[in-house]
Amino acid sequence: MSEEHSNERVVVAHVAESATEAMVIRSLLESAGIATPGSVSTDPFPIPEDPENPHNLEILVLESQADEARKVIAEYLAGNAAITEDTDASEDSSS
Repeated sequence: MSEEHSNERVVVAHVAESATEAMVIRSLLESAGIATPGSVSTDPFPIPEDPENPHNLEILVLESQADEARKVIAEYLAGNAAITEDTDASEDSSS
């Protein structure tokens, strides 16, 4: 994070349902030039997720980048929903 943002407040842009989702979204944000403080895991052997009990991980961003971050996340989630719907429709028609 640059010095100009070092004292800036961080806010929750999204709450991920799993560590995998959090990692994907943080990567998308970072590639869009949006800082995600606290996104680096120091655990070399993370505990596998329990699919019955997701972690609900907060994605933190700088307050000045929150609107852009939420836009990037919304576009990603909308694209994922469209892919899921297309897959479901294809499976239904092949039955």
